[in-house]
Amino acid sequence: MLFNVPQFIDVEDKVVGPLTARQFGWLAAGGVCVLVAHSFLDQSAFVISVVIIGLIFGALAFYRPYNQPLIKFITSSVFFVYRPKLYIWQKTGMRDVRKEKKAQAIAELPKRKIFDMKKTKSISQLLDQKHQ
Repeated sequence: MLFNVPQFIDVEDKVVGPLTARQFGWLAAGGVCVLVAHSFLDQSAFVISVVIIGLIFGALAFYRPYNQPLIKFITSSVFFVYRPKLYIWQKTGMRDVRKEKKAQAIAELPKRKIFDMKKTKSISQLLDQKHQ
């Protein structure tokens, strides 16, 4: 039997022309920001903001440092800055796990019966009476 093996599974699908869905989304978000800036800013401030917004959203859409999306790179950088840098390994209590398993195994064992001498004598007398 022959089966088709998918190739290029790490390449995103082109949705809108040469753009992927993620790239188109970033460019659309940039366009929305430009429209909002156009309604609130005067002409000179609008031109400056369009350049800045275009650079930011263009980089988010197309720039891939170390072959990963820019937004992932930025979030990884932020997490790196704010997370502790020193990791101290602590044993996760393997002995505790062993003790718990041993205690559980002991609990599952049948309980020992405690023999009462009076009860034993009465049973032996009953058996003796039946055999006679």
